[in-house]
Amino acid sequence: MSGRRFFRTIQVKLVIIYLLLILVAMQLIGVYFISTVKASLTDNFTTNLKEQADILSKLAAKELYEKPNSDSETDTSSTEDLSLVVRNLFSISGTEVQVLDGNGRVVATSLQVPESYIGKKNTSLAVSRALTGISENEEEIIDENGTRKKIIALPVTYNDNDKVVGAVYMLASMDSLYDTVNRVNQIFFSGTLIALGLTGILGILLAHTITSPIQGLTRQAAAVADGKFDLQVPVLGDDEIGRLSLAFNDMTIRLKEALSVNEEENEKLASILSNMSDGVIAADENGKVIVWNRRSQEMLDVRTCEGCSLPELLGMPVQKYLELQNGREQTVILPRSEEEAEMDDEEGVLRVTFTPIHRRDKGITGTIAVLQDVTEQEKLEQSRRQFVANVSHELRTPLTTIKSYAEALNDGALDERELSERFVGVIRNETERMIRLVTDLLHLSRLDSNQAPLRRRKTNIHEMLDEVADRFSFQLRQKSILASIVVDRDLKSAWLDRDQIDQVLDNLISNAIKYTLEGGAIELSAHKQDAATIAISVKDTGIGIPKKDLSRIFDRFYRVDKARSRNMGGTGLGLSIAREIVKAHGGTISLKSELNEGTTVTFTLPALQEEGETA
Repeated sequence: MSGRRFFRTIQVKLVIIYLLLILVAMQLIGVYFISTVKASLTDNFTTNLKEQADILSKLAAKELYEKPNSDSETDTSSTEDLSLVVRNLFSISGTEVQVLDGNGRVVATSLQVPESYIGKKNTSLAVSRALTGISENEEEIIDENGTRKKIIALPVTYNDNDKVVGAVYMLASMDSLYDTVNRVNQIFFSGTLIALGLTGILGILLAHTITSPIQGLTRQAAAVADGKFDLQVPVLGDDEIGRLSLAFNDMTIRLKEALSVNEEENEKLASILSNMSDGVIAADENGKVIVWNRRSQEMLDVRTCEGCSLPELLGMPVQKYLELQNGREQTVILPRSEEEAEMDDEEGVLRVTFTPIHRRDKGITGTIAVLQDVTEQEKLEQSRRQFVANVSHELRTPLTTIKSYAEALNDGALDERELSERFVGVIRNETERMIRLVTDLLHLSRLDSNQAPLRRRKTNIHEMLDEVADRFSFQLRQKSILASIVVDRDLKSAWLDRDQIDQVLDNLISNAIKYTLEGGAIELSAHKQDAATIAISVKDTGIGIPKKDLSRIFDRFYRVDKARSRNMGGTGLGLSIAREIVKAHGGTISLKSELNEGTTVTFTLPALQEEGETA
């Protein structure tokens, strides 16, 4: 694999390309040059042979023309002379030369042993063509020894009548020509090897100058991929690679800044999501949850949302989810399951708002669901409706009574003094009851809107409890209830709004007397809960409160026994007013009760020695 990877590198590819270019160029040049040299040598060789053959044909023309007319002695003498000339001219060149008469018989030859050839007939095609007067007679042959030879045959004509009187036959070896061509081939081969070697070295150097910056860019790109943005690619020149290096360095800086900004934005988004009071869940186009925050887990009471389906997580039908995902609806109210409601002792309500995520040219690619806990809003709305209903009911009852008695008086009961006085007394009592109700409502309204400012003053705690007991001494004696006061010795005084705390104590004592049977006991106590808190308690031995009613005992207009409380003149607002007053002082109020054993109401106040200063 490493060898294959090596041959895939740009450096090797560049060197191979350069070598192939040089090799192809040298081959083309060599083929062209050698072909040209070979053709030139061959032409020169052939031309030289033709010139020699032409000279010889001119020398032999007269002898061949006169040969048939001469006697035998003259013929023999001329033939020997011609053979001598031929041998002298062509013995050095190694060319076989034959002078033929008109019948194709050998008259003279350049061979050293002419007796074996003189008088024999040459039957080659070239000679036959030459004897017919054709001057262009050339061919190349390869003999038994593998030697390439050139054959030229020229007709011999006499000048007087251009009659063909014979022929000149030349057979020349071409070994020297091809040896020259082979030497040229070897020179080109050696030159090609040298050129390839030099080209390879230069190609390696050139490729290194190109690939070295690219390797630097590759290393830097790998470092950037690993998150290292501090390295810079060296710029080695002002060429294309140098400008690429500059662009890459600039890109690295911009990428680092972009990733830094992106990480900062992601951290902000994660911080926002984790600290939102609303739950946020994001799902892809298939409904699979991909992003969520901690608040959504708390609302849905799940450990993790990873890999969950959003419809299953919210407990809604898939068809309903698709309608919300497509934007046909945006908000849905989801009640919590019965098991969760039983565990929390209250019914929770979630409002889920769906927003589809759109991507250009792709449509809806996901959904964002925002979960809001509207339990308190629903409770407030329900409390408001219940408050209106209670006020209406509380006002309607005395108004109905007043109306009926007024109508009775108007119908004639006014003439009967005893009956009319009783009717007027009922009307007065119902009127006072409505006045108390309206007064309590106004008081609550002022407390809710912070329009009842505290007028703190230094108050002796023991003295305050004594005065409360004195105010209810008549009711206590009527029911033979024993009242006791217990105050810590080190608890002397505190800064508080005496009038409002008196109202709290009056409400608590009044309730204790109402629901304590004759012969019972009520205890008022005060002690320091800690260095900064005073606790005041009202404990009775009354009928107590059922456990199911303890969680709502401080709600407005809430009564455990509605009929009995109304008959006793209660408005159902006493404990609510007490709670608001204690809260305005910065304290808390709580109630403990056991059915048929008694009730203890305790409220705490900050222990202020000087106005506005904690003890």
